[in-house]
Amino acid sequence: MDFSFTDEQSMLRDTVASYLSDNYSFDHRRAVVTKEPGWSPAVWKAFAEELGILGAPFSEELGGLGGGPVENMVVMEEFGKALVVEPYLGTVVIGGGFLKHSGHPQAADLIGKIISGEAIFAFAYAEPQGRYNLADLKTTAKKDGGGYVLNGHKAVVVGAPFATHLIVTARTGGGERDGQGVSAFIVEKSAKGVTTRDYPTVDGNRASEVTLENVKVGAEALIGPQDHGLPLVEKVVEEAIAATCAEACGVLRKLHEGTLEYTRQRKQFGAPISSFQVLQHRMVDMFIQLEQSISMTYMATIKLAEDAERAKAVAAAKVQIGKACKFVGQNAIQLHGGMGMTEEMAIGHYFKRATLIESAFGGIDHHLARYEFLSFGQAA
Repeated sequence: MDFSFTDEQSMLRDTVASYLSDNYSFDHRRAVVTKEPGWSPAVWKAFAEELGILGAPFSEELGGLGGGPVENMVVMEEFGKALVVEPYLGTVVIGGGFLKHSGHPQAADLIGKIISGEAIFAFAYAEPQGRYNLADLKTTAKKDGGGYVLNGHKAVVVGAPFATHLIVTARTGGGERDGQGVSAFIVEKSAKGVTTRDYPTVDGNRASEVTLENVKVGAEALIGPQDHGLPLVEKVVEEAIAATCAEACGVLRKLHEGTLEYTRQRKQFGAPISSFQVLQHRMVDMFIQLEQSISMTYMATIKLAEDAERAKAVAAAKVQIGKACKFVGQNAIQLHGGMGMTEEMAIGHYFKRATLIESAFGGIDHHLARYEFLSFGQAA
């Protein structure tokens, strides 16, 4: 694929890579994720004030850098290389995406707070019975005077422990899995009736089980049209999947590079194991999976602007990313031997992140079925 970055995009990549190289070592990251609060507010402040990258995908009129999905891709790929745990995906990609695309009256104000690092968003969409179906909702939002009352339970809300705002999907009409009747709301996490049970995830991130019990919000909390919010939710989630694929490319690159370096040092029968032909073939297969993942991610990111092709391109990219995360991750661990899963070696932490990315927003089977439906479902 012939894909050239602009000078500004290349500069953005260099800026992020340089900062992370100087300030976000593996040892620093381990120290951050193993103690409270599980992330670094100082790093987040640097992203906002020193680097300005929290405004990367927003227009200059909103105070951003005038970028879009490609800028998110650039940032997320570099974040993947460093295993960054700060909530760029939930806040900038998802929270900012809902605000940008919905025409919300408070969009300019809230995006300004995102860019400055004040507002942190987490996406509360998943429910225990949902199985990646964005319309499978038991959480309800009922009209109450000029506002709404929300009740329900959201599972594995990544980034919720340190969020200031939640984006909550809820049913305002229709049956449990109907496409109609889905709406989205901005809920302040400090609102009365919002409770969380926080916990660490296996890859070093933090998440929460969120319970909403008679949470009252005003009419301005509604994002997009009432009952017809599913297309907006799908669009933002597809942008989030593309950004997650970009993060995966960074993770996969480090898995491949780390394995190459280790096999050049590790000796067996008096020779580096990288000289064994069977292992050379294995590492070439890992490299092919990496390159295919990069190409598919670039394609999906470009297609985000095309409503007709966006969903199919994202589903196809997520299938490739899922296969690559499994193949590259498992082979990296196997070639490292038992050392690969120790806490002291970075390779095991990259493997854990790759494993979680494989199932994020739906695994291989889910997106294969989605691609098939998008290609043939309506005509069948």
